[in-house]
Amino acid sequence: MKDKVRRGGGRNQAKTDVIGLTGRKDAAGMKQDEDTSFPVKIQGAGVEPFELQVHGFWLVQDAVMTLLSRDEVCPRSNLSLALAGTNLDPLAELQSLKGLKPGAVLRLVEEPYSARSVQLHLARVLELLRVSGPQDALREGRSPSILETLTHTQTPDSGITNGKSLKRSLSNTKTETTNQDGAPPEYLLPGSSDRPLMALLPQSSQPEAPGFLKDLSLSCWNPPPGHRKLQGDFLYITVVTMEGRRFDITSCPKGFFLNRSTEDVFDPRPAQSSPVCHCFTDVLCHISPAFKQTFTTLKNRPQLSPVEVMPTPYHTLSWLGPPCASRTHKNTFSRLGVEEQPGSQAPDWNEELQTARDLPHGNLEERLQRDRAVLQINSAFVRAVMQGAETVIDGFVEPVNGNPVDPAFLWGGLFMSQGAASAMFGGERGRRAAQRLELKGVQAYSNIEGVEGLHTLPTAIVDYRGVRLSAQGLAPGLEGSEQDQATAPASRGLLYGVNAGPQESPQRRQLLQLLAQAAKSLFLQRHVVLSPNSRQVPLFTSVDAQGLLGADGRFYILDVFRTFPADANFCPDVGTEGQSVIGEEESNKSCEEEEDEKKKGCVKEGWPENYHSESGLPKSFIHGLCRLKPELLQAFIQHKHCQFTQRVREMLDENGGFEECATAGDARATQAVRAACKEVGSVSDIIFEMRFNSNVFSPEVSFPPGESQSTKLQERLLREAASFIITHQIPAFVEYCLQSNEAPMDGASLKQALHQRGINLRYLGHVINTISQSEHKERLRHIMRLVISEIFIRSTRRVFSSFIQGVDTPSLSAAVSHFLCCLFVPHFMPAPVGEETKKKSRRRGRGAGASESTPWSTLTGAELWNLVCQDAVETYNISDCLGSGPNHLVEHYGLQKLSLLREFCLKTGVQLRLKDYCLDNQNKAPIGPDDILNIFPVVKHINTPTVDASKAHRAAQTFLQKGLLDQAHEHLKEAAYLYGRVCDDLNPEACYCHSMLAKVAFLQGKAAEARSVQLKAVVISERVLGFDHPNTIQQYALLGVYAFAGGETALAQKCVLRARLLTLTVHGEDHPYIATLDSCLGLMLTGDQTGQYLKNALRLNTSFFGAINLHTALNQHMLAQWMCSKGDYRSAMTHEKEALTAFTTLFGEDHAQTRCSKEFLCTITKQAVKVERSLRQAGADCTEQTVECLSPTNDTVLEQMVLVTGIRRLTQSDRFQEYRQKHKELKAAVAKELGFKVTTELVASEAADGGEKNSDGETGYGKEAEDGGSSTVQKASESQQEQPVEETIVESTANGHVVEPAEQNHLEDSDRAGSGAEVSIVNGESEVRATGEETKSSTANGEVKSDAAANEMKSDEVNGDINGTPTSPSVLKSKGTWADIVSKAPVANGTAVNGVADKVTANGVAEG
Repeated sequence: MKDKVRRGGGRNQAKTDVIGLTGRKDAAGMKQDEDTSFPVKIQGAGVEPFELQVHGFWLVQDAVMTLLSRDEVCPRSNLSLALAGTNLDPLAELQSLKGLKPGAVLRLVEEPYSARSVQLHLARVLELLRVSGPQDALREGRSPSILETLTHTQTPDSGITNGKSLKRSLSNTKTETTNQDGAPPEYLLPGSSDRPLMALLPQSSQPEAPGFLKDLSLSCWNPPPGHRKLQGDFLYITVVTMEGRRFDITSCPKGFFLNRSTEDVFDPRPAQSSPVCHCFTDVLCHISPAFKQTFTTLKNRPQLSPVEVMPTPYHTLSWLGPPCASRTHKNTFSRLGVEEQPGSQAPDWNEELQTARDLPHGNLEERLQRDRAVLQINSAFVRAVMQGAETVIDGFVEPVNGNPVDPAFLWGGLFMSQGAASAMFGGERGRRAAQRLELKGVQAYSNIEGVEGLHTLPTAIVDYRGVRLSAQGLAPGLEGSEQDQATAPASRGLLYGVNAGPQESPQRRQLLQLLAQAAKSLFLQRHVVLSPNSRQVPLFTSVDAQGLLGADGRFYILDVFRTFPADANFCPDVGTEGQSVIGEEESNKSCEEEEDEKKKGCVKEGWPENYHSESGLPKSFIHGLCRLKPELLQAFIQHKHCQFTQRVREMLDENGGFEECATAGDARATQAVRAACKEVGSVSDIIFEMRFNSNVFSPEVSFPPGESQSTKLQERLLREAASFIITHQIPAFVEYCLQSNEAPMDGASLKQALHQRGINLRYLGHVINTISQSEHKERLRHIMRLVISEIFIRSTRRVFSSFIQGVDTPSLSAAVSHFLCCLFVPHFMPAPVGEETKKKSRRRGRGAGASESTPWSTLTGAELWNLVCQDAVETYNISDCLGSGPNHLVEHYGLQKLSLLREFCLKTGVQLRLKDYCLDNQNKAPIGPDDILNIFPVVKHINTPTVDASKAHRAAQTFLQKGLLDQAHEHLKEAAYLYGRVCDDLNPEACYCHSMLAKVAFLQGKAAEARSVQLKAVVISERVLGFDHPNTIQQYALLGVYAFAGGETALAQKCVLRARLLTLTVHGEDHPYIATLDSCLGLMLTGDQTGQYLKNALRLNTSFFGAINLHTALNQHMLAQWMCSKGDYRSAMTHEKEALTAFTTLFGEDHAQTRCSKEFLCTITKQAVKVERSLRQAGADCTEQTVECLSPTNDTVLEQMVLVTGIRRLTQSDRFQEYRQKHKELKAAVAKELGFKVTTELVASEAADGGEKNSDGETGYGKEAEDGGSSTVQKASESQQEQPVEETIVESTANGHVVEPAEQNHLEDSDRAGSGAEVSIVNGESEVRATGEETKSSTANGEVKSDAAANEMKSDEVNGDINGTPTSPSVLKSKGTWADIVSKAPVANGTAVNGVADKVTANGVAEG
């Protein structure tokens, strides 16, 4: 595998790579990089001499691969290195070479070509000639990066396009600038309903790719005849230059030369004065001056950063394509044939993946190389799956099994099939669910750490043209002949499973040991089932799973689609009596118990009281493969552990107290633990341990009599886990959405937020019910809108899959456009067949239309709507929510048809032409066949781990929780470096890491570094997640803040306006994050629109959060501030009074925030009096002078912007006064115990003094802010080592839309814990206790913290944003007692309105 070394490898890091060569010094374990790196000089092979930084631990081939990626060398290949005239061994380490020292000269040596290496060299040349143009990403269906169009502009304010000229052509966007006064275009003003799609993808400032050659292909004389092959001829190549001349070129071991052949005459002799060139481009430069000039320009062009030009590991779909697809299509020189491989060379994907996984991983360097190799192979596998799906479904491959119902295909080393539709699992829906669950099971086993030797096949599922295919690498041992199978040892076959048969061997014992370790990590219980011949079989997995020993000597686990336990909410008819084989006595006893339960009217054990009547569950589902998510199991285990610890403490308190009983050997403690284990359902009676049986509630599985009690316990646990979704997880999700201004924005972010809490999407109907029954229903309208949209689009996708399968390939574009017209135009009726045929006949060269009545062409809007509604009712159990047509969704829920169109395209792979669609036109079809550019396969694949980078990332988050910014910054730089080594930063986790690194750098006062890193985060998000993904929106907003901090106001406005444009397209204006963006725009802009944005933000915040809320209070203050600058003091007083009321209610009258608001209100009042006097005495001149002195400074504006965007958060505590009282009592008690005398008055005076010291500097308004502001940013980093915790805490999730991976769930920010947080300062560190249920932070099965438990956690380390105030550094360094520290610590008064707290500077960093 080609390894493109990033750090120190000589690649041009360009403007966005701020980590650079120094980044490697921050990686733990990478000290050898620093110690053994040195420069060498490279010469020879026709390359201009240059210097290369190498590392001693590199192999010679690593240095060669690095050289081949350098612009000075590219596209040369087949090179080796020589030192002092001696060729170097490719596998030798550089540090072992004698005579190799800093400054040594290494010469490039041109090696002879082989037939294969010639093909590779030509492929490199083609890669260079196919240099990507701005429209190439759209043409290929990849998400482009738009950031360059904002940062690289001709005029200061260009980049935001104006609405009218948008509708003409994308080619005019260079002249579409903002107005001279910096005013945004009309479609971005609050209240505008215009949603121009053309503005989403402005034209790049980069020129289109130049033309190098008119044609490049294999010659008609190829392949060489026998007598020429014996003389070394490999290939004959025909070139047509830009000058129109035709040449034939021969490829031989020494390189390339011109021959004398023409189209009519074969003459392989070298042409006169034709040199033999080792590099193909040298020959082209020799024969074509135009090629030489263009090639030189290409080599000298400004280099983009690697994240902008390197291919992404996986395809990120762009639902919009170029405005004119025909013009963007260009010659790719595919007739050269270098990409064609014979069928015999199909890769063995399984062998390649397992070989990469088996690479050594003893040290960091080895682990990085292994992770990179696994990622590259999985990426290539997914690309092959996409290509294979298109080839198979388009009809180019015949099935190998001859079964038309369940065809299977072999293509390119892949086994592809739809899977058998089982009536037990629910037919077609069950088949698709099995394919999806198989992928999830493979992912679960692949993610297990510490279990070496258990393998899974490379797996992916792909949806294309309505068909879902499951693709896997070929299992080992299946390709041999029957004779080979017959002679193979028995141990090679099936070792584990219900059908494995009785056998005993060392291999079987080894496999069982591996499965037992995996089951422990997956919380699965060992159990026994009965085989079809009534034999007892012990299992660690579901009954379907099989364990194999392949011909390659590796153990494989297959058929893992039922790995996770069943969802009891959708298993109504399955009980113990249907699964267990029990004796007569037990049978009679169970029957008596059931009769007693029926008489008492009791529900089965595990269901909450009145559960069925309130939720309607359990009930049947449309398929029989409803399984619980692993995130739900983790959250449920955490919940049960909370109950366990609470019950143990209660029983110990009843028997003499915890301190008395919790001694070694005390029987009361043992009894309490045993009783608590039995009560909570632990599978062990001596320790807390939760395991689940994945075969419970499976109707075809029978259990032996000995498993009766265990099965009943498992049924109880699964019922409790299922009800936990309804009673805890869904309400927790709704509560989070109620409090957060970064709630989900589209279907992808909604799905991510629900899955993070273990909520399957089949519960969307229950989410609707929860919102409908909430007293805050109106405040949750944006979530209701999203859920309705997701239900609608998912039901539509299922209908579309059935619809499109019956369409022939020539009619695809017409059928898709017809379907979309039926979907979005109420009562859409297809055109008569005769009329349609006439129209089509007039348009020559178009796709075949509905020349005759076909099933798809007869579909009407009403029929389609009925089908969608029927699917929604069957799947989500909702009625009348979708109404009678698309206009009902628009009018009743505020949905945008454009947002629905986007969601549909992303989920089905349809790509539309870039143009402005009028979806509200009732008389004309809004989308025509020419608007359907392509249908791309949608692939779901395994996500390969980046173990070391993720560990560094999590360590940084831990330091952030403790407020240690310097340590967090170092670990984030380390993580960013490691992500770069493994995946070239093109990974969602790398995006979150860079975003967090930018935040930390900004909070440390490094605004320039924050801007550079954030530029990279934006590009990564655009290319990996999507140019209009919710995470990309937030990254643009953050970039706007950092650009504003650096004085780039124009760029800052463009970034925030870009974020607003994307939000309007993705969701609409009625979303809390629009309020955040409008607040920023109100602070950035200077024109008349400032007030519009601020008023709109206030309206939205009041609507979503109410009047007594921090978001609303901040908006009230900013609006008052703006009105002061306009001289409207009366209105300013009104808004500031509202802000003061909110702050007083939230924090109390003694809080610094409240005092600052009160002082500002007094200032406004005094200014209003002055204005009135001046108006009476001297006229309006003095008024303007007075208004000017109350205008906020840039530092104040920046500080408020930092607060609004959540870079730093305000503290919030509804129980602040209670906390103060408890704090005083705690101090007094400790002081009394230590013999000190601390009076209440002293405590109160200290608190007052702490607040008074900075009340003036905190205000940040007018003249009072001139001496403060961001001048303190430069001093910020000086106190970081001694700063325990404060408002500098950054969210552990990179954004509110795309959540971190499941293993990072416990790093939630405490914003989700609501307002009930107590803060105490112990030994100089803050401790936060949630006021709800308290749990400990670990379980017997390992640490489990989920989003669902965010409100139930008790943690000794800070959980997210801290509502506390740091002790001073002098106190932390003192040798005093705990009481001394507490008595000297200032009271946690929170943060002032411009984001500063006690002893905290204007940028939120503690002063030393």
